[in-house]
Amino acid sequence: MGPQEGEPVGLGTGLQAGAFLGLYLGFSLAVISVLTDPEELKRLVSLLCVPPFIGAVLLGPFLARRKRPVSLGRNPLILAREFLQPFNEGQGNWRVLSHIKSDGLSVRIDMHNLTNVIGVVDAGLQLAEHFTVKFVVGQGMPSSRQPELRNKVLNHIEEKISITRRSRSAKTIEVNPEPTVKYVDQQRKINRAILILLPIASFLAWLEMRN
Repeated sequence: MGPQEGEPVGLGTGLQAGAFLGLYLGFSLAVISVLTDPEELKRLVSLLCVPPFIGAVLLGPFLARRKRPVSLGRNPLILAREFLQPFNEGQGNWRVLSHIKSDGLSVRIDMHNLTNVIGVVDAGLQLAEHFTVKFVVGQGMPSSRQPELRNKVLNHIEEKISITRRSRSAKTIEVNPEPTVKYVDQQRKINRAILILLPIASFLAWLEMRN
């Protein structure tokens, strides 16, 4: 179950993203305008209103072509239950309907009453490539229902997952998705463009406003 790509984010989302970038630029220019000539209220209003519109028109269609991961287009709970269906052990034992829950963004897998613990952990780690997975393992105390469960799951996860992707709480072990190389590259390109273009635009605007 490797990383996949789904449908484009759509024109609506692209326009919103472009407008937000335009608003960011417009706000920066508006600050320069206030510092240069506080009495130019008309120019101030235009700087706050026009750049978002231009950003939406120019950048919106381009940003709309970006594709979202398949997992973001599906309910994580449904996806997890379908993927872990083969591990069902029947009524009264471990079942996907009773032992897998979700808060909408992440999935909680209760590992108690489970025979094939390692198999479910491995399957859960595949799901963790797309969204956060929390393994409910208890505190691991001698008085716990299954005192050996926590260490068994934790040791296996530590062998498979880097420390930057996993965390522990009192009763759960959480594994977060790792950003794909493509996503990281896209973010770097956007950040680089903002860092380069914003100072240039601000400097040119400052020169223009001084005249």
